Amino acid sequence: MTNSTRFDRGHTDDLMSFLAASPSPYHAVANAAARLDEAGFRQVAETDAWDGTHGGKYVLRGGALIAWYVPEGAEPATPFRILGAHTDSPNLRVKPLPDTGAHGWRQIAVEIYGGALLNTWLDRDLGLSGRVTLRDGSHRLVHVDRALLRVPQLAIHLDRSVNTDGLKLDKQRHMTPVWGLGEVSEGDLIAFVEQEAQLPAGEIRGWDLMVHSIEPPAYLGRDRELLAGPRMDNLLSVHAATAALITAAGSGELTTIPVLAAFDHEENGSQSDTGADGPLLGSVLERSVFARGGAYEDRARAFAGTVCLSSDTGHAVHPNYGERHEPGHHPMPNGGPILKVNVNQRYATDGDGRAVFAAACERAEVPWQSFVSNNAIPCGTTIGPITAARHGITTIDVGVAILSMHSARELCGAEDPYLLANALTAFLEG
Repeated sequence: MTNSTRFDRGHTDDLMSFLAASPSPYHAVANAAARLDEAGFRQVAETDAWDGTHGGKYVLRGGALIAWYVPEGAEPATPFRILGAHTDSPNLRVKPLPDTGAHGWRQIAVEIYGGALLNTWLDRDLGLSGRVTLRDGSHRLVHVDRALLRVPQLAIHLDRSVNTDGLKLDKQRHMTPVWGLGEVSEGDLIAFVEQEAQLPAGEIRGWDLMVHSIEPPAYLGRDRELLAGPRMDNLLSVHAATAALITAAGSGELTTIPVLAAFDHEENGSQSDTGADGPLLGSVLERSVFARGGAYEDRARAFAGTVCLSSDTGHAVHPNYGERHEPGHHPMPNGGPILKVNVNQRYATDGDGRAVFAAACERAEVPWQSFVSNNAIPCGTTIGPITAARHGITTIDVGVAILSMHSARELCGAEDPYLLANALTAFLEG
């Protein structure tokens, strides 16, 4: 390794466990919350009155989590240092009337969520996960982690041109998974979920269910220097940010209030009550200020001094498609986190933000890389510009360079999650 921060494979092992245990946004926030609980944070309800005591606190709302740590001596105008991420990933989600089928096959009707690479969901053993809403309004998590569904690809004998003309998939006709044989029966899937969750028949009144690949994360390569796994975009950042917040909360020398903001629905625009374009983060930060005896002037001062690192995966240079990348910027796996720049505000980074991130990486003795898109290819975006515009706070876009973004199974350097976590911790403590 060229960096000074020694690689801790234990962090990456823990990330692999987190990915496997978090097949849906609801599982991701539950698992992050469990880690916060163990570190002494306490959950607060949005419907309760909040106090201004110091310590770690967090709010859960659906697939989103906002956590923060108030150090002793924090004043109402003390600024925040925020780590932003998102909990959702492109996948196939169950429709309101899920039971369907054709020609003697039983199937599950699904809707395409986000910008999924559809071909990566073909011929893959799939489980079922998410949450269900019960008669009394409470929720139950669902995690059926066995080979339950499959989207079968058409045999080459019936599509002789697939390797010459390319695979063409119709989202409506070709992406419906099979899960058995026989006559279609309305209510069959939900009855199955009730059995799996050991619930009485008819107990489920609503559901937010999705499919996931059951193949576990794994080290890859001759020297195991790569990591293959699902939902790295963007649970890799959620995992690193959770670890960074817990470490920073135990440092004892904070002059700002560290915050983790893990949002849902980034992959389809962030416009929801749990998305970055919703009111959740602003509401939590304002209530934190007011709970410590602050007024609007304190809120304005706190926000003016606040900085956010929006952490999301970015593109590593692809060895088979080098021409698609900007020639002077070729981020490599295990080269450290990337600073993402786009002058058209698809990313929120500016020169001041670059200086903040460079300083954090220097303190952490972590190498870092720059990413910018090829001018001829449209640039993606993140929660970064949304956060900056909605709350008027300085925001910087960073992340880890990966291949196969939006695939059912993505690829990164095995060292990079640990390097990112160290950089995020240094940012919170700086």
